[in-house]
Amino acid sequence: MTIQEIKQRTKKTAPYYFSDKTLSFFNQTLKDFKVKKLNDTEFLIYAPSYSYGNAESITEIINGRFMGYSMRIFDTITNDIKDASFVDADLLK
Repeated sequence: MTIQEIKQRTKKTAPYYFSDKTLSFFNQTLKDFKVKKLNDTEFLIYAPSYSYGNAESITEIINGRFMGYSMRIFDTITNDIKDASFVDADLLK
């Protein structure tokens, strides 16, 4: 499963998650997203997110401040994107 497939399948269930406006707000592109299979019906999707607000250095102004990861679980049965706050950080390796 690719992030492009997930974007296509979530157009009705989560129409704003991969919108240009949302991705731009978090300084992300689809290429930033990684997909990891969790089981037969669920995939972890994640990408780093950055903020340009309240930068404390010129490097942060240029590159953005790393805020953490956008993480969700894509369900292939419902085509929903669910919260993934419980995900173990080791899964991101």
